[in-house]
Amino acid sequence: MVMGTLQQEAELAIVGGGPGGYVAALRAADLGRDVVLVDERPRLGGTCLLEGCIPSKTLIHAVGVLEAAREARQLGITFDEPRLDLDLLRKHVDRVVGGLSKGIDGLLARRNVQVLHGKARFTGPHALFVEGEHQATIRFRHAIVAVGSRPTRLPAAGDLPVWSSTHALRLPEIPPRLIVVGGGYIGLELGQVFAGLGSRVTLVQFAPRLLPAADPDLIDVVVRRARRGFADLLVDSKVVGVERTSAALAVTVEHEGARRTLEAERVLVAVGRTPNTDRVGLEALGLAVDEHGRIPVDEQLRTKVPHVFAIGDAVAGPMLAHKASREAKVAAEVLSHHKSAFDNRAIPAVVYTDPELAWAGLTEREAQERGTKVAVGRFPLRALGRAWTLGRTEGLVKVLSEPESGRILGVGMVGPQASELIAEATLALELGATLEDLMVTIHPHPSLAESLVEAAEVAAGTPVHVNPARKP
Repeated sequence: MVMGTLQQEAELAIVGGGPGGYVAALRAADLGRDVVLVDERPRLGGTCLLEGCIPSKTLIHAVGVLEAAREARQLGITFDEPRLDLDLLRKHVDRVVGGLSKGIDGLLARRNVQVLHGKARFTGPHALFVEGEHQATIRFRHAIVAVGSRPTRLPAAGDLPVWSSTHALRLPEIPPRLIVVGGGYIGLELGQVFAGLGSRVTLVQFAPRLLPAADPDLIDVVVRRARRGFADLLVDSKVVGVERTSAALAVTVEHEGARRTLEAERVLVAVGRTPNTDRVGLEALGLAVDEHGRIPVDEQLRTKVPHVFAIGDAVAGPMLAHKASREAKVAAEVLSHHKSAFDNRAIPAVVYTDPELAWAGLTEREAQERGTKVAVGRFPLRALGRAWTLGRTEGLVKVLSEPESGRILGVGMVGPQASELIAEATLALELGATLEDLMVTIHPHPSLAESLVEAAEVAAGTPVHVNPARKP
């Protein structure tokens, strides 16, 4: 026992203050639980708010403003060439992050949730030790593990000063040349950010395709635009070495048995994320993780230790903030003796590239792999009035449905504001809606949302604004 350690009891101890942990704390407190929330960062919000979703989307918006200013000439609007003040942009991102983090502090304070900042480690099935400015031992009845994840390291880089997404989002500089290793959503989003801010970006992807989880017809639209903005885009390429040269970093890439060397002032590694489950003493709870570092749970988010729950990046499924928040509410409700379960039919996935890419439910690729018969309706944005008014006609929306019943099984889209449009599709999936439900729902005109109706009509064989399929 450490001298001067605070001893206290809590009905619920939550480890992690991200969109899983703090949401669980708020919901549990509203249900009458006595809650202690522990997070090692000085500010709450987790990776998503502090070094992920929010700062990256703020930067994506800034780049979008720059691009819009440059494209304004096509609308007959001219003004001086836009200039970037990097210090002011950093301050703006920090204001956004800081304001949202303070909002979380206020919400927790009004619910009387006790917040401790420090490193937490389980020391027994009902005990948690917190090491920070003040040391504390917490005896708890229930616990929720919401520890999040961290960027995965690139072994080939060794100890060289390569950037992670965390480093890149601090905008330490805009390097003349940047190599991005990883063609997932983080690599693509940040690659486009730095390209938009002036870097010559080369993206290297190990897999044969970018964003392997997305359908090819959707990602191809993003790839075409990315190729126009990137200096180079290499797929099916493995990074086998990184070395420091006199003026830069040299990255050795292997492709089809041949090797080539790329040079850049900075290298950004975005090859995935690793759960932080190895840092909190799960062995003291009697919990083990799977081969990916995730804690097995049931649909109530319960671990094999009945009074301990796990959510977010610590468990299986996509590492998404909105998934973690939904799981947080389920866990808080279950431990408060409410009937609840994580039985959602669809988790929307969004890539905030230019153009945006989103999907929910069954993808066409998954349907083919499973041998599931689907009716597919594709509607190109070049046939949509609102897309023409925005000057953004690249992209499409597609709806997958069950051929016999017309029940919607999946929706995918690429184009402007896909991140907003996918919410309606996700609701349709949750409600078990059919093509007819979507088709008879009146959508405003002109709007991007009309593309969902149009795609449903194509799937049903009754298109209006594109030609019907030729009858055999």
